[in-house]
Amino acid sequence: MGGPLGAIIGRFPTAGMDGDSQMDGGIIRHNRKCKDLAFLFIFIAFWVAMIVNSSFGFNQGNPLRLKYGLDYEGNICGDRHGTRDLRELEVKYYMNPNQVYQSGTKDSQFNLADAKTICLMECPLPAEDGVNFVCDYPEGDIHLSTDDWIDRDYDYFEFLTPEMRNTSLQLQGPCYPVIFPSVNVFWSCQYIARASNSSLKHWQQMGGVVIDENIIIDKTIHKAINSPSAVLKRYVADIGKSWPVLIVCGWMLPLFLSVIWLLMIRYFVAGMTWVTIVLFNVLIISVTMFYYIKAGWIGNDPLTVVIGTSDPYVNITGREISHLRAITILMTIVMIIAFLTSLAIARRIFIATSVLKVAAKVIGEVQALIIFPILPYFILAIFYLFWFSATLHLFSSGQVLRNDCNANCCSYDLKLNKVSCDNCCGYSVHYTPHIGISILFHLFGCYWATQFILASSSTVIAGSVASYYWARGEISPEIPFLPVFASLKRLTRYSLGSVAVGSLVVSVVESIRFILDSLRRRLKYVDATSENFMGRMVSSSSHCCLSGIDWTLRSVNRNAYIMIAITGKSFFKASSIATGLIMNNILRIGKVNVIGDVILFLGKLCVSLFCALFAFLMLDTYKYKSAHNKISSPLFPVLVCWVLGYIVATLFFAVVEMSIDTIILSFCQDAEEHQGNAQYAPPLLMETLDGSGPGEMQRLTQGP
Repeated sequence: MGGPLGAIIGRFPTAGMDGDSQMDGGIIRHNRKCKDLAFLFIFIAFWVAMIVNSSFGFNQGNPLRLKYGLDYEGNICGDRHGTRDLRELEVKYYMNPNQVYQSGTKDSQFNLADAKTICLMECPLPAEDGVNFVCDYPEGDIHLSTDDWIDRDYDYFEFLTPEMRNTSLQLQGPCYPVIFPSVNVFWSCQYIARASNSSLKHWQQMGGVVIDENIIIDKTIHKAINSPSAVLKRYVADIGKSWPVLIVCGWMLPLFLSVIWLLMIRYFVAGMTWVTIVLFNVLIISVTMFYYIKAGWIGNDPLTVVIGTSDPYVNITGREISHLRAITILMTIVMIIAFLTSLAIARRIFIATSVLKVAAKVIGEVQALIIFPILPYFILAIFYLFWFSATLHLFSSGQVLRNDCNANCCSYDLKLNKVSCDNCCGYSVHYTPHIGISILFHLFGCYWATQFILASSSTVIAGSVASYYWARGEISPEIPFLPVFASLKRLTRYSLGSVAVGSLVVSVVESIRFILDSLRRRLKYVDATSENFMGRMVSSSSHCCLSGIDWTLRSVNRNAYIMIAITGKSFFKASSIATGLIMNNILRIGKVNVIGDVILFLGKLCVSLFCALFAFLMLDTYKYKSAHNKISSPLFPVLVCWVLGYIVATLFFAVVEMSIDTIILSFCQDAEEHQGNAQYAPPLLMETLDGSGPGEMQRLTQGP
């Protein structure tokens, strides 16, 4: 076991002390050495790479690309920094309806991305009597300012020369007829395949070419707007648009709720287990009901993909609605399982209450533990501000390049004052493979950095609580002044490398699990695999094994951090010591550890669910349902608020969680050094562990 811990962290006589375990006049050993330095250097190098990777995104990215489309010149709608000032022109409009139709036909070599598009303030509508036109940006012989062009509803057909009018009637511009109504679907005008009879009649009387009225014209634009890549971009853009919600519901609210929960544990511990369980069920039901409302299954306020007003008889759906309904079904299943689980653990509540009383005693003695999590909280806040900003730029860091097309099309060029067939191809945002690698690296960096900060916080708490235990649970002159900051000093001086390797192991395993899960989902679409029993069995087995390994690693890591705080040993040596202690005392500590962890997990979910519920309420206001700030779906912002709320809750709940685990591990070592009779355990802990007797303990650990 590496020597008695009493000689390392507490002052009491022991025959097992050796030369390496001598004290330096304090309750915590000072003659430590830096451990796992190689992994600390790897972590530092990784951070340098993160900064370089993010700088690439800041240099190449433009978050407006996630929200708005491109016009035929490659300008981003709504952007004032392109070749044109388009700050008020945010809606992408397809000018030539025949190009839209042609791109949707089978075996066509013409792509929708090459259709002529311009940026408007809003989608145009056909005239009730006559024909409205949408004309190209005014330049050349068209002596109109952009403001005058907008005021004229983009129509200067009456100013065209006879040649220009003739090319316009051939659908070659510079003016194009508005035959089909259109609606603003996520900043692109989607045609409705219901041509205006009056406009079409006047167009034919003017000698215009035949315009195809097939429903393909509707489906083609909808398919482009609804593509997986377009939906993903809108989800990422939603995070940028809802940043006030993230600040309130992802940072301020969980901080307040977590501190309140800790204070209630300190002063109202007897009823906190019941409060936590009841509140958890109320919150998960409330969040599920909000999903039902937005999915359109309850009430009259479903999610809509249309920006602004539209014809109530026109029903346009999108992937966002399908995703929301899938999550609603999933939340319903989770809600039912959660309610049944709450009933199942109701009989074990008194055990959890006893465990929380031990933690409350520690918090009462080492009061700095309540405010310490604020330090890693602000570190995480700064990191996430940087990370989210870099994420928006990385996802939009592709290059705007002209498409390589073989289409045969011509349009009137106002600069050249003639019809040109040289600039037929449109523009698209092109993503190279290294951008995908950069995004994956960025995501992995977020996970590793988060795990590192959480692990560092847990190690500091463990070192503080260990001082309390080995002082016989009382305030003693031997306990360092402000033990939390003394523990923080030991961590930063000796054990950052050990924390780095522990967080790296969890991050790597979790990443492998994510990759394999993604492959497993993709293989479901392959008929051969779906019919192969061995394929399904291997897939399910690998998923279960990786889930088990991930859970085991998290548990081992948490106990390893405790032993790192107590002994100052390397990560792998501390893991070995912690695992040995737990295996030797599994029956004795199992009943309190499992139930205590369940209650703490429900407490974290209460905080995160409350954040998700409040995020739903904020996103349901007019600000996020119309105009510029309209989000495509509340799914991603709510999910991010839930994750951030859970992370913040984990930071603060670690005070209770690590207090319990540190006390229990210290108790196990204490009992092992003293022939089964712990000498330094607080009386309350002894009552919790041994007060029930062997028969009751067996009943509690094995069930009825």
